[in-house]
Order: sequence, then C-alpha cells, then structure tokens
Amino acid sequence: MADAYFTKIHRYLLELGFAVHHQDPATNILVVSRPELGIEHLVLGCGEPLLILEQHLLDLPGPSCEVYQRLLQKNRDIIHGAFVLDDSGRKVIFRDTLQLEYLDLPELEAVFNSLALLLSEFSDELIAFSKA
Repeated sequence: MADAYFTKIHRYLLELGFAVHHQDPATNILVVSRPELGIEHLVLGCGEPLLILEQHLLDLPGPSCEVYQRLLQKNRDIIHGAFVLDDSGRKVIFRDTLQLEYLDLPELEAVFNSLALLLSEFSDELIAFSKA
C-alpha cells in the first residue's frame, strides 16, 4: 500500500509544479522544490499511515529563549504545520504530518500554501534569528 501512496504523492507534486530532486521508492522519500513559493528541498516521507513533510529553514547560532518563544507564538498563526527544532535545538524546521489514507490534492496544496505564506510573512524575522 505504501507504494500506491508514494505514487499518488509523486503525481500530486508534479501536478502542483514541484521539481523532484530525489525520489526513493524503496524508502518512500521524496525531496522537492518550488522556489517561487520559497520551498527548497522539502523532504516528504510516506511512512504509512502518515505523510511527513519537513523543510529545514535555518540554523540558529545558539540557544535563545526569546527566539524559541517567538517561534512558538508564530506556531499559533500557522494554518498547517509548525516550527520544530531538531535534537540539537539549533535547526529550525517546518514540519507537518497528514494522514495518507484520506489525503487529496487540495489538502496537500493547502500545506504548501501555508508554508509559502509563512515564509513570505515571517522571512525577515527568520533571517534575523539566524544572525542573533
């Protein structure tokens, strides 16, 4: 069943105009970009029952309660997905998870639109975080 989901997601991505940089049906991983939306090297993992989407946004120079607080506050405004940190606490990643069984093209497109909107509205602040 994972192969069918992988194929469906791949088809959706092409329909939405994404460039596929990497695809590995054996691990159900895709890496895609759509620069006009600010989406670069977004990783999609079709791990049944979920589709996991992650895009690395920036590296923080060091721990900062103020930055962490602002990211958590901004999470409240994000329609789909959220800011998360990797295990080091230094890499800021956009992450979303969707149920594969019920996923359709408009729902997947909504995630990309949410990320694009987030990046357009919050990019100056994200850049400032990377330099703080």
